Order: sequence, then C-alpha cells, then structure tokens
Amino acid sequence: MSAVILVIGANGQVGSVLTKTLQDKYGKERIIASDLEDIGKFDGIFEVIDAMNIDRIKEVVLQYKVTQIYHLAAILSANGEGDPLRAWDINIKTWLNVLETSRICNIERVFYPSSIAVFGNSAPRNSTPNNAYLDPETVYGISKVDGENWAQYYHIKYGLDVRSIRYPGVIGYQSLPNGGTTDYAVDIFHKAVLNEPFTCFLNKETTLPMIFIDDAIRATIEIMETPIENIKVRTSYNIAGISFSPEEIAFEIKGLYPDFKIDYKPDFRQDIADKWPKSINDSEARMDWDWEPEYDLWAITETMISKLIEQYKMTV
Repeated sequence: MSAVILVIGANGQVGSVLTKTLQDKYGKERIIASDLEDIGKFDGIFEVIDAMNIDRIKEVVLQYKVTQIYHLAAILSANGEGDPLRAWDINIKTWLNVLETSRICNIERVFYPSSIAVFGNSAPRNSTPNNAYLDPETVYGISKVDGENWAQYYHIKYGLDVRSIRYPGVIGYQSLPNGGTTDYAVDIFHKAVLNEPFTCFLNKETTLPMIFIDDAIRATIEIMETPIENIKVRTSYNIAGISFSPEEIAFEIKGLYPDFKIDYKPDFRQDIADKWPKSINDSEARMDWDWEPEYDLWAITETMISKLIEQYKMTV
C-alpha cells in the first residue's frame, strides 16, 4: 500500500519545498498539505490545521487514512527569543499532539525536524559529534532537545517509528527569511540580485554549518525511506552540508557581482550563533543511511543567484 502523507507546517521554508517534492514523488492525491491558512502555494490537497488542536489533526488523519506525518511547524530561534513562553508552548504542544495522534491512529512513520540549535557551550564547536552534550541557551534549542527526547520515548514506549535530523542553517530561494539565526545566508542573495547593499547581523568571521535546500529535502526523504533496521539513532541525526562565514559567502557573491557591498552590525543573534557549532560531524547518518551532501558554497551561490534572477524577472 502506498504512503498517504500529511505535512504539518507546509507553508514554511522547508515545508513548502518538501510538500511539492513529495507530490512529485508520490502523486498529489497522496499528499495532504496543511498549515494555519491556505495561501495558495499548492495545487493538490490542502487542509487548514492548527496543530495546537489535537482533535483537528486526528480528524484529518482519519479522513484521508494518513500513514506518515512530517511535522514541520515551529517558531524558530530568533523569533522564539522575542516571546519564549509562546515559542515553548507552540513548539512542544504541537509535537506532543502529533505524537499522540500517531500513537492513537497507528501512524506508520513520523518525521521530526531538529536543529543544530540543540548544541550549547558544552559541545565541541568543531566537528560536533552526534552524541555531544546538549545544553542550548535558546528556547528554540531547548524545545528541540525536548522534542528529540519525546521522539525517542515514543519509540521505546510505544514502538512508534519516529525519525529525525538536525538541520543546519537551510539556504533556499523559494521562501524569504523567517526568523532564524542563519537567515542572513538567504537574505544576502536577495540583496545581491537586487543590487542593494547588505547589512549582516553576524560578524564577518562567524562560521556556521549550512545546507542547501535541495540537500535538506533529499536528506529528509532519504531518512524516511530508509529500512527501519538501519535507523540506529532515535533522538536525531546530525547532517552536515558546508560551513562558512558571512565574509566567505560575500566573496563568492562578488565573483558574480563585483560591486556588491556588505557591512556588519552584529545584534542579539550574534550571541546565539557564538554558542552553535562551526562544523558538524555526521558520520552516523553517513553510515546508517548513506547520507552525503551534494552542494558546496560555489554551487549554492550559482544556484541561488540564477533562481532568484528568474523569480524577480517574473515579478517585474
């Protein structure tokens, strides 16, 4: 029997691309996109779901006979610091609602997106291992650690097949920045294509792990398609793309836009970034489900620039 997949948080940066990729792979009739409102992003099935309402999740799951859930709804790192109690409530409550729905309705497989935000000062900043001590100092990171532990709990206690990866900063051309500490690496390309100067909220030498959207989506689907016996980590898998600093990405952009201007005015997000890894060790993902990224910094730069040029031409 083919999978019937519910994507919660389908309007977001990762969710929108993932939903369309799943539609192409499995067919639009088998993918149910959902979010707080239908903003017309998808041609296929869309259901309005507030994931804080467990009864609404159950209703959609039963209506479509859902077999897999990808849960992508969350308040990200920078936005979360603006209202930490709300961020905690939404990030944890929605996840517990998905886990309980999955347990009650016998969902076959569940995806949970974690983040490098789970790491804090106790983790090695270079080649951070999968089993590093987790002591984050943002509500987003704290909620993701909690979410990872709930994922493992539901697997051990109820046998629920929950799978998770820790995303680095995701770079994509399909969506605008939406409140993450690594969002400068998206916004900078928009400014370059628009021939506008860019003010970076991190200092020029702040090196962080990043991943191109195509690699992130491929990793997400690959882990969900991996045979169950290969999944050894039931909290969350590290995945790495490429690590770079604002200065390095600006250098690549200047290869295409020599007059591109950038200056640096670090804000509160600098304090968040200073506690995150500089590079990620993802040997467990490589070993257990053959994960390997495809995009380096130059490939990311070329693709982002070309895709954004196309998009802005279409809006003129």
